[in-house]
Parts: sequence; C-alpha cells; structure tokens
Amino acid sequence: MTPLVEFFSDPGIRGPLLLTLRVCLVTVPLFLAAGIGLGYYLGRSRSLLASTVDFVVSVPMVFPPIATGFGLLLLLGSKSMVGRTLRELFEVEIVFGFWGVAVAAFVSGLPLMVKPVQAAVGGEVARFMEVSRVLGKTETETFFRVVLPLVRKNVLAGLFLAWTRSIGEVGVTLMLGGNIVGRTNTVSLEIYNSVFTGDYERAAMLALLLATVSLGAMFVLRRLSAG
Repeated sequence: MTPLVEFFSDPGIRGPLLLTLRVCLVTVPLFLAAGIGLGYYLGRSRSLLASTVDFVVSVPMVFPPIATGFGLLLLLGSKSMVGRTLRELFEVEIVFGFWGVAVAAFVSGLPLMVKPVQAAVGGEVARFMEVSRVLGKTETETFFRVVLPLVRKNVLAGLFLAWTRSIGEVGVTLMLGGNIVGRTNTVSLEIYNSVFTGDYERAAMLALLLATVSLGAMFVLRRLSAG
C-alpha cells in the first residue's frame, strides 16, 4: 500500500474529509441562492432595512471568528429561544453537530459571496437595468435576462472566495461545532488538532490537500472567467 493510499485509508482522515464534503454540498447551493439574492437586494436598495442587513452580513468580515462564533453560540444554543424552537419543532440540534459546522461555514463565507454581486448591481449593471425597464421588461425578466448574465463573473468570483473561506474556517466552527473528533472535526480543524498533538506530517498533508483543492478551483475560475 502506497503512503498516499494509506493516508486516505486512515479513518481519522476519511472522517474530516467526508464531513467537509457534506458541508460543501450544503453551503455551496446556499451561497448561490442567498448570495445572489442578498447581493441583488443590497445593490439596489438604500433603505434602513437594507443598511441593517448589510451590516449583519458584513459582521463576519470584521469581527474575530471566535467572537462571531460566540455570538452564534448564544443565538443558536440549546438555552436560546431559537435553539429550543428548532429542537422542539424540527428535532434539529445546531450546536456541537453537523448543522453547527454547516452554519459556521455558511456565515463565514457569505459576505465574500454577497459583496461582489452587490458591487456589480450597484455599479454599471444598474444602467442596463434602467434600459431594460424603459424597454418594458418586468423585474423578473430584467433579473434573469439582464442582471444574471452581467454578474456571472462576480458570482463565480464570490462563490470561489466564499467556498475557500468556508472550508478553511476554524474559529467559528470551534465555537459552534466543538471540534468533536469523529463528529465535527473538519479538515481545517484536523490540521489544528494535528499541530496541537505534534503530528506535523499529518498537518502538512492535510494543508497540502486544501491548498491543492483551492488552487484547482482558482484555475477553473480563471478559465471560466476568461471564457
């Protein structure tokens, strides 16, 4: 058995890899839906509500991850109203489980998905939207036939930034997921655990894996943007 096969055959490696993949399968569609929707709304609106939403979305970009995670822990914990409601109505436990890890990844990456779309919609795209309205197109037609084609590169760039940020998340995930080995330790947290225990070879292999995936995604993004 080659060292690489032996490495990926280790249950302590497969677990974090599969967990990270599951989180990606949840967060990537959410990034697209929420990122495009919020970016479109915030790029067009100048209301007090939009300013408030913009502030909330931007918080993870400026707050320390541990502080953001602690705030989410208070909001979604088992003793909070939100946490109790989710548990009683849907039997969903957010904190110290899969959904805690997924929420941490989503919250951390969302600003990087929203901001490129918001900037595009609030910039040159706005002129094309006005032209579309003058030509008698509805808001729905304008969104799908004008806005989305014009912001597709911003969407791709934002999705790449949000996704890479989410898979590298540590601080918020520590607070919401708890870093429970075999349950909530993602690849990034496993790197942290390996360094903590002095297993630098394991940490280096996992870090190289994340770096390879990120660089591969960046290469694909550049090719798609160029096209």
